Amino acid sequence: MSAFKDNSGKISASTFKETLFPKCGYKRKEVLTGPEFGVDTAVIDIGNNMAMAVSSDPLSLIPSLGLQESAWLSVHLLANDMATTGFAPMYAQFVLNLPASLSLPDFEEYWAYIHQYCKDIGVAITGGHTCQIEGQNSTVSGGGTMFLTAPKGQIITSNGAQPGDLIVVTKETALVSSSILAMSFPETVKKELGKESLETAIENFYHTSSLHDALCAAHVLQPNSELKAMHDVTEGGIIGAICEVARASDCGFKIYDELIPIGEVQKQITRFFKIDHRYSVGAGSMIMIIKKGSEDKLVNHLADKNVKATLVGKMTTKNKGYRIIEEDEEKVIDFNGTDPYWEAFFSAYKKGLK
Repeated sequence: MSAFKDNSGKISASTFKETLFPKCGYKRKEVLTGPEFGVDTAVIDIGNNMAMAVSSDPLSLIPSLGLQESAWLSVHLLANDMATTGFAPMYAQFVLNLPASLSLPDFEEYWAYIHQYCKDIGVAITGGHTCQIEGQNSTVSGGGTMFLTAPKGQIITSNGAQPGDLIVVTKETALVSSSILAMSFPETVKKELGKESLETAIENFYHTSSLHDALCAAHVLQPNSELKAMHDVTEGGIIGAICEVARASDCGFKIYDELIPIGEVQKQITRFFKIDHRYSVGAGSMIMIIKKGSEDKLVNHLADKNVKATLVGKMTTKNKGYRIIEEDEEKVIDFNGTDPYWEAFFSAYKKGLK
């Protein structure tokens, strides 16, 4: 594996630190939070005690899923990043680098879903760039950027955790990875795990937004004093997301394996595809770092809003490292960026699973 990137395909922490971070253009004093490893949103002071939060992510166009499902991922993975601020996104720009093979009717359908999903969450599409490119066969169809404005002191960033803060996880692990595997290989999942498991996994796909979770938390807890940091769960799963918060916040952490929430269907699918659910991409779940003493207020409020929330551990000082308790044994977490979902997916594809 090249030092240029980690095992998830993202740029490595060392490359970010040595190559990107020192060369980020002109330094402007109004940039309150700029590029940081593990921090998904920038925050810019726009005056009058207001700030703008900005986040970018790839767009998806995945033939094995379909146009509607790809549009859902494109919009909601962007919105999940924005949700970590404690506010909803307001505006979006999309750069579409589409395969030349995509027909006009298919593009019209895909864009109609992008429009509808943005409209549903109050996001205005303000511009971008659209083209078709020969040789573009990637499931990444370009990139998007979302924006919001909010009171400067109320925007949360994922580098605000402190030792002693508690770690709460919403929903369950491996929601999106297990659902995509089921939708990509439905005949296999139905045969091996049953029709009900397949249907539940497919239904889980549309539970992969964490915007509602974050807004509920921000409503009941004071930003930056009780609700310290949030991070959506993408590559590397729940443990990967906690590692990114810890790195960004210069902290360590201790979590308990038995407390990490997993649904029965995700357990079945990840076990069948030989995936560790704790490290598998899990959009829909949100990591929330909160002040000790706020946990009951948060968990009870989320329960009232039909959001499952689980206390899984606490932040510690940096020198204590990243640790997990498994069957009463404390172990060091040495996360290298590997998400087992990708290997499992391509292995199944090469085997010809249907």
